[in-house]
This record gives sequence, structure tokens and C-alpha cells, in this order.
Amino acid sequence: MAEIAVNGTRLFYEDTGPGSTGQTILFSHGLLWDTELFAPQLAHLRGRYRVIAYDHRGQGRSADDAAASISMETVYADAVALIEALGAGPVHFAGLSMGGFVAMRLGARRPDLVRSLILMETSADPEPAENVPKYRKLNFVARWLGLGLVAAKVMPIMFSRDFLTDPSRAAQRAHWQRKLTGNRRSIWRAVNGVIDRAGVYDELGRVTCPVLVLVGDQDVATVPAKSERIHAAIPQSRLVRIAKAGHSSSIEQPAAVNAALDDFLGSLPA
Repeated sequence: MAEIAVNGTRLFYEDTGPGSTGQTILFSHGLLWDTELFAPQLAHLRGRYRVIAYDHRGQGRSADDAAASISMETVYADAVALIEALGAGPVHFAGLSMGGFVAMRLGARRPDLVRSLILMETSADPEPAENVPKYRKLNFVARWLGLGLVAAKVMPIMFSRDFLTDPSRAAQRAHWQRKLTGNRRSIWRAVNGVIDRAGVYDELGRVTCPVLVLVGDQDVATVPAKSERIHAAIPQSRLVRIAKAGHSSSIEQPAAVNAALDDFLGSLPA
């Protein structure tokens, strides 16, 4: 675990070392979370790959930011700077939701830095207009009164019905709700960046590397149709639906996600 100064900020990251394949997988998390979102994948892959995961600026253990809206272009530039500073490229870049917004920009604009893309629970489009007022209201409350007051409304956005209603996962739900409410107050800046983001659908034709698109069949934040739209726009992509998973499939159904990653990565040239 370490911090690195890049692009005018300090990013927290985890780096497990070379692994046996000589290849690197870099994980980029979704809004409101941190590297722990990929804990099952890091544990599963670290023996074979150099596995890196990092926290976006203004989130997790990375430095805060003064911008009223941390733009996706800034977060994308952070990822470029991180890969270059660590000498990690080309990487298999795995991004979930917000991390997927970064991944698609990388694939289209910096193909020299990526071997493949793994796009999890994400969208190539701007935030749907019908979501914006609701998300701005939740963000306003979180900014001034704390995430504790909106956690009950955010959890069903982040997790599937199955995860939220399974009695055997009560402790896990409690853990992730504590993480949610434990976010710094300034998280509103990162939320604004996601709400305000521009779409990149028109750039997908420039993505030439292999692509895996993963989506939970119960994702309500970026519904499966969003992943189907990405898949249709990238001819060399494959689409995998994860059963009984919502917007946080990496922790809701880790075995299924890990199996999909193994199958995809194993199909690529050494």
C-alpha cells in the first residue's frame, strides 16, 4: 500500500507485485467506494498477475480535491498519469461503473496503455436525465447532513434485491453500509463529476483491444441495456451477465465475476 503524486494530486494504491504471467491488471472502483470493492478479485488474481488497485481522487484514501465537480476528464487523466508513473502499461484495465467511464476513455484515447478492457456495471452515455434530479437531491443531503441520512436510499441503487434480502449476508450488508456512511463529507464533489459527465459512446469505435463487458442482471444504476449498448458498439467485445447481482457485482457474486475474468483473460494472447 502506498501513495503516489500524479497529475496534481496524491493517489492511494495497492500493488501486489509481478505475478507469474508478467502482465498487469489495474482495478478502478465505482463511486462512493474504494479498492476494497475488488478485494475478492485481488485475492484471486494476485498469484498470476501484477494486480494494482487505486482510489480515485477525492475518494477512499486518496487526496481530497477543491473542485466543485471532479470531472471524469480529470479522473481519466489521473489514471493515465498513474499507469505511466508506475511503469505498468500496457495493462488489463478493469473498471466498475465510474471506473468503467475511465476505462472506455483509456481504450479510445490511449490504446498504448491497455492490453484489454474489463467494463463492469457501466455506461457509455451521460447520466440519464430522469436520474439527475434524484441524485442531486441525495447529494445535497449528503453534503450538508451526511450520508447516514441517505444510506437507505443509496443501498438499493448499489446492490441487488438478492443481496439486500438474503439473511445470510446481513453482516456483509452492514459492513458495506458502514463504509457508505463513513465517506468523507466532500464526496459530493466526486458525485457531481459522475452526474455531470459527458458520454463517450461516439468514441467506442476507436477501441481496438479485446473487451469484456460484465453486468449484473439486477443492476438498476446502470441497467443491463447500457452494457448491451456498449457490447453492440465494440465488435471485439464479449458480454457476460452475472446472475443475482446488482451494481456491485464484484462483491455480490465474486465467484461468478472471477470465473468470467479467468475465462476472458485466459482467451487472450500471452
